[in-house]
Amino acid sequence: MYTTQDEQQLYARAKSLIEQKEVTNPEETIQELRDVVNYCDWKYYVQNEPVLSDYEYDVVYKKLKHLEDQYPELVTADSPTQRVAMGLSERFPTVSHLVPMLSLDNTYNADDLRDWDKRCKDFVNGEAIEYCVEPKYDGASVSLVYEDGKLVRGATRGDGVMGEEVTINIKQIRSIPLSAAFEKSGIGQVEIRGEVVIHKEVFAEYNRQRTAEGLSPLANPRNAASGTLRILDPKEVSKRKLSAVLYHISYYTLKSGGKVPDTLHTHYDSLNWLYQLGFPTPVKEMKRFNNINHVIAFCEAFEQRRDDLPYEVDGLVIKVNNFDMQDRMGMTAHHPRWAVAYKFKARQATSKLLRVEFQVGRTGSVTPVAKIEPVPIGGVTVTSISLFNEDVVREKDLHIGDTVLVERAGDVIPYIVKPLTELRNGTEEDIVFPTKCPVCGEPLEKPEEEAVWRCINISCPAQVVERIIHFASKDAMDIRNLGAANVLKFYELGLLKDIPGIYNINWDAIRKLEGFGEKSVTNLQSAIDNSKKQPLNRVIYGLGIRHVGETMAKTLASAVNHIRDLYDWDEEKLVSLQDVGPKVAASVAHFFHTKENRHMIDLLDEYGVNLANTQKAAPATGELAGKTFLFTGTLSHFKRSDAEAMVEARGGSILGGVSSKLNYLVVGEDAGSKLEKAKKLGTVAILTEQEFLELIGD
Repeated sequence: MYTTQDEQQLYARAKSLIEQKEVTNPEETIQELRDVVNYCDWKYYVQNEPVLSDYEYDVVYKKLKHLEDQYPELVTADSPTQRVAMGLSERFPTVSHLVPMLSLDNTYNADDLRDWDKRCKDFVNGEAIEYCVEPKYDGASVSLVYEDGKLVRGATRGDGVMGEEVTINIKQIRSIPLSAAFEKSGIGQVEIRGEVVIHKEVFAEYNRQRTAEGLSPLANPRNAASGTLRILDPKEVSKRKLSAVLYHISYYTLKSGGKVPDTLHTHYDSLNWLYQLGFPTPVKEMKRFNNINHVIAFCEAFEQRRDDLPYEVDGLVIKVNNFDMQDRMGMTAHHPRWAVAYKFKARQATSKLLRVEFQVGRTGSVTPVAKIEPVPIGGVTVTSISLFNEDVVREKDLHIGDTVLVERAGDVIPYIVKPLTELRNGTEEDIVFPTKCPVCGEPLEKPEEEAVWRCINISCPAQVVERIIHFASKDAMDIRNLGAANVLKFYELGLLKDIPGIYNINWDAIRKLEGFGEKSVTNLQSAIDNSKKQPLNRVIYGLGIRHVGETMAKTLASAVNHIRDLYDWDEEKLVSLQDVGPKVAASVAHFFHTKENRHMIDLLDEYGVNLANTQKAAPATGELAGKTFLFTGTLSHFKRSDAEAMVEARGGSILGGVSSKLNYLVVGEDAGSKLEKAKKLGTVAILTEQEFLELIGD
C-alpha cells in the first residue's frame, strides 16, 4: 500500500501537523490529515505496528475533526471521522449479494482431502494443481462492496443470497478501509468476502467488564461478532473492537478500456494485492503447496498450534490457487468445487443437563452450576459448567433434562451455548432458584443493581471455607501446603473453623491424619509461622473484602500505620485515597465497622500476625517517586507483577484503574477499555512496553 518513501513522508508530515498552529489552506490540510490518519490506522490495525503514540494520534485525529466541523462542505463519506454516525438505526434492510455466498464442503481427515484432490484433478484432466491453504476464521461472514474505490455497502451473509445491509456497523471496524486505490488497476466495482472476528484478549476483557457490571458474559467470540454486527447503535458496535479478515474477491468489473490485472490470476496474488491496498488478509498465515500430502501435513501441524493464534479458528480452507482452474471446476448449488474446509476436531458436543447445583462463594455470591453427563470436548472431559447467574439461565431458557450444546474453545472455560429445544419430550423441569442459602439456610438477597443472589450470613460454612482458602492463597498469605483440599478436610473434621484458627491448629490431631507424616506437619507449621511476617497489604487482601484486590489492598495499607486505623475511617475519608471510589469505600467501611470482623482481627493480632504497616517508615524515593502507573493488555516483555515491582522499587505506585490521578498507562497487546478511558481523559501519558523500559532506564 505504501512504499518506504511514502511512509517516511507520511510520518514526517504527521509530526509536522502535530506542531502546526495555523491553517492557511483548509482543504489541503484536511486531505493531509486524512492521509495521515488512514496511514496510522493501516499500520496499527493491519500491520500491528503503531507509528505514533496514542496521544499523537489523538492530536492528529482531533485536528481533522475540528477542521471538518469548521468546513462541513469539505467532509467526504470516506473520511476517517465518518466511521461513527449519530443516532440509532431503526432496522437493517435486506440486500442481494452480487454473487451468492455459498457454503464450503467439509473434510475431517486425510482420506477426505485425498478424495477431494482426485476430484479436482478430474475436472482439469489431470493437470498439476497448486493449492493455497489459509485459516478458517470462526466469526461472522460479511460481504463488502466498493465502487470507484469507496466502501458503499457491507452486508451479513444471511441465507447466502440475501443478507442484512450493515454498512454503518462495518465502518466501525478500523481495519476495514473506507476507500482503496482500486482505480489504479482499472477496477470499477468489486465485492470482497471476509470474516468479522473478535480478538481473544479483547473478548476476554469485554466479558470481564460485563461480569464486573453484573451483566451476563457473551457466549463466545463467534456469536459476539455476529451479534455485534446487528446492534442498532453504531457507537456500541465501536466499543466492541471488532476486527476483520478478508479472504476472497468474489466479483469485480473493469472500467472502460481496462484489462484484468496480473494480480487477479491467482487467489494467492489477489490477497497479497488486497493486503498491499491496506486490507487485512491472511497473507501471513497462507501457504502454497503443489502436493496434497504436503497440504495434509500442514493441516495436521497447524491444528496443534491453533490456540496460539489471536483469533478463534475452527479449521483450514484449501483452495485451488489458479482462478482459471476455479472457473473450469465451477460450483454446485451448495458449494464451490475448487475449495474445501478441513475441520479441526470438534470443540462442541451435546450432553444432557442432569441437575443444577448452587455454590456459595467467599463473598456470599450464589452461582448456579450445571451438572451434565460427562462429555469429551477438546481433549477434556466436561461434567460441570458455570451458569453465572439466574439471568443467564432465564435468557437461555434452560431446563433440567434438556439436551444442551456445550462448547469449549481454546483454554476458555466450557459453557452451554443453548438447549436443543426441538429434542424436548415434555419431561423437562424448570430450574428453581433457591430463596435460602443452600448451605446455611439463611435468606438470600439480591441488590437491584446486581445480577447475583447473595447469602449475607458471614458465618455460612461455604463462605468460611472459601475465605480460608483465599487467605492462605499464594497472592495473599502464601501458606504453602494449605490448599483447598486440606482446608476442606480440616474444616470437615472440626480442626479449622475460621481464618484465625489457622494459627491455632491442633497439631497432635493433624499428625494422626492419613498422609500427614512428621515432615508434612513440619513444613505446614513452618509455612504458617512464616506467613505471620507477611506485609500488611497481603493481610488486607487475604481478608477477602469485597471489591478489594491486590492493588487496592496496597493503597489501603500504605494509608495507615496499623490495620485498626481503618476502624475510624468513614466512606468520605476512604474516597479521598487514590483510586478509591464510592463502591469500594462503602465495602471497606462496612467490613471494618462490623463487630465480627474486628473480633477476627483481634485474634490474628493475638496469634502474632503482623498487622502494622512496617513498610511505611520512609517516604517513597527514587526516580519514579510520586508517579502512578497502570498496566493493561497482554505484556510480552515481562509479567505484569514483575513490571509493577519495577515501578515500586523506583518509588512509584500502582493504581487499580484509570483516573485523573494516573500518570502513566503502559499498554501491551490488545489493550481494552482502560486505554480508551485514558485517551478520553487526555492527561495520561500512554507508553508502549519499550517506552516504559526506556523511562525506567532498564
